[in-house]
Amino acid sequence: MTNSTTNTEDTSPYESFDSRKLHEAAERALDHHLGNPGHPPAPRREGLFSLNPDIDAEALLANASEDLLSISIIAADLADDIDGLRRSVALALSRMADGVRLMVEGTLDHIEVRNMAAKF
Repeated sequence: MTNSTTNTEDTSPYESFDSRKLHEAAERALDHHLGNPGHPPAPRREGLFSLNPDIDAEALLANASEDLLSISIIAADLADDIDGLRRSVALALSRMADGVRLMVEGTLDHIEVRNMAAKF
């Protein structure tokens, strides 16, 4: 069996490079790492979820309140099934969610009062 490839040690794979392509690649790399002063940086999308900017604050707070209630119920239910320190932690999480939910609900009340005052 013979090897059909020949040894070309004297030929570099970069011998026939296109300087324009190399320059463009270098510019892209520099822009990526150092930023491009002529263009504002693209907004970073961090995290798994994002909010729709068209949703008003009241709807977001109402949704947060419902989620906090769910967290509280789940933690309280879990506390019924466990004992000792873990039970105390689960109950503490339930109470913390309840406290934050009260703050969200209070904020919703303030928004409602402000909206009612604006109508008059």
